[in-house]
Amino acid sequence: MTVFGPQVPTVPVTEITDDTYLLDVREDDEWAAGHAPGAHHLPMSELPGRLAEVPTDRDVAVVCRSGGRSAQVVAYLMNNGWDQVRNADGGMHQWVAVGRPVVAEDGQPGRVL
Repeated sequence: MTVFGPQVPTVPVTEITDDTYLLDVREDDEWAAGHAPGAHHLPMSELPGRLAEVPTDRDVAVVCRSGGRSAQVVAYLMNNGWDQVRNADGGMHQWVAVGRPVVAEDGQPGRVL
């Protein structure tokens, strides 16, 4: 398990519910190959210009491939006033490992790049 320190809270992927706003910060090709159903795509590089898209009034879980980029995004959001934000522990690799669904852009079964 990767530890990012106390400033970046994490949530196990098994505890992310349908009520959680799942923010996928991977690149377009990664998203197209496979993502969690119901996730919201916002590439990390576009975050500063699209902050208004991230809700402040509900739980937000941020996910990337393995947890590194999403940890950076969680820290960034926390520094900008978000308090209900968590890093999805282990990222999409862990999501798949515990058997959670992944779909491709065309709706077919997806894979994690």
